[in-house]
Amino acid sequence: MSYFELHLFVCCNERASGDAKGSCGAAHGEAVRLRFAEALKAHGLSGKMRANKSGCLHRCSEGPAVVIYPEGVWYRVAEVERDVDEIVREHIVGGGRVERLLLPERGAR
Repeated sequence: MSYFELHLFVCCNERASGDAKGSCGAAHGEAVRLRFAEALKAHGLSGKMRANKSGCLHRCSEGPAVVIYPEGVWYRVAEVERDVDEIVREHIVGGGRVERLLLPERGAR
């Protein structure tokens, strides 16, 4: 068994202002990570699951990007509180998916 049941990797990569690729860090990446950490703690999951800061996940224009491992499910967070709380409630606690926030799989774009 792994040390944590789930890892949530939140891109917090910073690019120069005006970079054509965008920047998850500039698009509130760290706020997303902190909200995930708070929500996991509120659900009593902080010892079982971890929200980690990540460097570039190569989904810059869609960010801030979040990937949940070991499942390999990718999300985009547009509104920090609403979207993070929904991902925690529906995906992490409920076992489902938040379809409106899912990022397309490689090759599906």
